Amino acid sequence: MATQTTPESGLERFLPGDVDAERVLVHGGIIFSILMMGLPLILALIMSTQNTTEVYQTTNLGIGSQGLSNYREVLVDYGFGKYIINSIVMSLIIVVGKVTLSLFAALALVYYRFPYERAVFMFILLTLLLPVPVRIVPLFDLMAQLGWGNTLMAITGPYIASATAVFLFRQHFMSIPASLVENARLDGVGPLTFLWRVLIPMSKGMIAGVSVITFIYAWNRYLWPLIIMTDQNKQVVQVGVRYLQAASQSGLTKWGIIMAGAVLALLPPLVVLIVMHRPLQETLTIQQK
Repeated sequence: MATQTTPESGLERFLPGDVDAERVLVHGGIIFSILMMGLPLILALIMSTQNTTEVYQTTNLGIGSQGLSNYREVLVDYGFGKYIINSIVMSLIIVVGKVTLSLFAALALVYYRFPYERAVFMFILLTLLLPVPVRIVPLFDLMAQLGWGNTLMAITGPYIASATAVFLFRQHFMSIPASLVENARLDGVGPLTFLWRVLIPMSKGMIAGVSVITFIYAWNRYLWPLIIMTDQNKQVVQVGVRYLQAASQSGLTKWGIIMAGAVLALLPPLVVLIVMHRPLQETLTIQQK
């Protein structure tokens, strides 16, 4: 008996081609978006290898004749390395201080009962409406009274307390099963032991994500270090890039030097972001939920 075949429907006949076309459009749009977002970085990399004359030739989009000599000049002649070290030290202190303080604050808000607990948490969130630039004048006066001006404490202290980190850790702790907390209490586990042996191991992804965000945030500080630090040798990398703008040749700004400094300033947070991208994605996913 001959097998009867049914004619292909219009959907079956045109769906494969439509799917391929849609896939090409989607991938093409993604690639185009990535190129547009990465174009400034690509141009900065190219300009960092060019001399002053080549930079001002707008049609010259190839690798310059300077090669890596601009980077050597930035690190050796302009002392850019010490700015990078200062920023690394500042960022690490802020990360450690902010994560530690936020963990303790979240522990108190979730597992302790005290008067006006809700009001305290709302007051912490209220500080998000007052970022550091808004508080520069009173903060500068406070640093002067404490004698912290032009010191490492001045550029790290104001950034250690963080309402955002407290909020993230609080929400994460609240998602931990209550039975686990009750079992720990019945076993006589103290709060610090509970934090160290239970909460922190269960929050490694969140801690890593908050650390990455905090490091990048601290690394990009410009206005406050510029105001509070008077010693150029103690400045941070973002202010160091500003110092490079004074470099000139025959009355023309040496953009090759500036771009080399900008690329060097980009590398540490980029490395941190690449190494810790998975915990950061987990943190962003938790925030969306």
